[in-house]
Amino acid sequence: MKKLLSIILLTTIAIGSLTAKEIKGTVKDTEGKGVAGVVVSDGLNTVATDSKGRFKIDADQDSRFVFVSTPSGYISSTLGGKTLFYKEIKDEVRKYDFIIEKNSKDDTNHNVIVIADPQISERSELADLAKQSEDMAEFVGGMDGDYTFGICLGDIVGWDHSIYPDYNRIMSKAGIDYRYVIGNHDMTNYGRSHETSLTNYEDMFGPCWYSFNVGKVHYIVLNDNFFLGRDWYYIGYLDERQLAWLENDLSYVPKGSKVVVSMHIPTTLDKSDRDAFSYDVIVDNLCNKTAFYDMLKPYEALILSGHMHTGNNQIIADNLMEHNVTGLCGAWWCGPVCCDGAPVGYKIYEIDGDDIRWQYKSSGLPLDHQFKFYVNDALYEGYVVANVWDYDPQWKVEYFEDGVKVCDMERFKGQDPFAVECYKDPSTLKRSWVWALPTENLFRAKHSPDAKVLEVRVTDRFGRTFVETFNR
Repeated sequence: MKKLLSIILLTTIAIGSLTAKEIKGTVKDTEGKGVAGVVVSDGLNTVATDSKGRFKIDADQDSRFVFVSTPSGYISSTLGGKTLFYKEIKDEVRKYDFIIEKNSKDDTNHNVIVIADPQISERSELADLAKQSEDMAEFVGGMDGDYTFGICLGDIVGWDHSIYPDYNRIMSKAGIDYRYVIGNHDMTNYGRSHETSLTNYEDMFGPCWYSFNVGKVHYIVLNDNFFLGRDWYYIGYLDERQLAWLENDLSYVPKGSKVVVSMHIPTTLDKSDRDAFSYDVIVDNLCNKTAFYDMLKPYEALILSGHMHTGNNQIIADNLMEHNVTGLCGAWWCGPVCCDGAPVGYKIYEIDGDDIRWQYKSSGLPLDHQFKFYVNDALYEGYVVANVWDYDPQWKVEYFEDGVKVCDMERFKGQDPFAVECYKDPSTLKRSWVWALPTENLFRAKHSPDAKVLEVRVTDRFGRTFVETFNR
């Protein structure tokens, strides 16, 4: 019996050593002082550092990284455009020490540059990316001096992961430290399973899900691309391991806090996909969104997503909104606008304490370029039409003739005339599958044949007004 018990005990220990191993370490500032209360994770389990900055964690066998949720008032070191908040777990290593640097700026007020889908598919497109990087550098240089960082919402490249170093080199010239999200194109989508699809991205950018803090805002990055193990097929889905980690991570965040979640595939594009499930759209929105939304209910939350290359803002609940950000590559680097007519560009978020404001920035154009105005276009004869690409229901779109308001313009779904013109002939494009897509951000009003000055006036949710006129 003793011998049997010994065998059972040894077997239990051996199995335990396969499922978890204790790792420990410290989180210190640049002066060598331990930083208390820093959350450390292996991608499943979470712990907080003690008063001397020390931590211990039973790392799961499936965990590749240990990482810190960088606390407010601090920044993690960067190298070559990457933020180094993580270390790879190795069999022979038990101790992992992190150094975080006190932010030289008060990050209570800060700015975030958000880009989506650079999707560099060939090295010839790096020159176009450089122009975008230069525009960001110029814009950030003219901002108010608050701490500024960036978030890229995935599809960094278009399948060729060897382009990652060139991408990092160019984007580092923007002078912005970026945090990264994995996109479906950043996975290796020709392996045998989802789990094996993440390696190339992780080799370059580290964990596919993590969190960090800036000022009063808790930022979360998730991977909602789920590879199905056949060809390049995937769906929008958050696996249980991430959801369990997210629960653990949010347990350190006070209820009512501002939370910004970044992911690649949108959770929703329309109220219809929130009301009923459809197999037809699971590559374009999150299958298990209901469970995810429930986890965000205690917080004031904003979701940032990419993937679609078009703009779409959805108010999901009183405490929850999603911004689906247009692609930095526009129509896959085939022209100056996205397929919905939105100019190539990025979004700027200005955070003042726990107040968040945002605005779209068209690359190479002034900040007040917030819509495009068409009069009597062949697609919409007899109408004034405006494409308000960053629209949400709290915006106002008005039409005036000769200085007198005629009406609030009618929202409708259609194609942007300029996008139609840009992409009408696939034979002239380097990607023949690019064409103008319908957008719900169009507005129209019938115009009078006698009016001399036609004017569209757009007011965003923050009270900023933008005006364009057409003189006959």
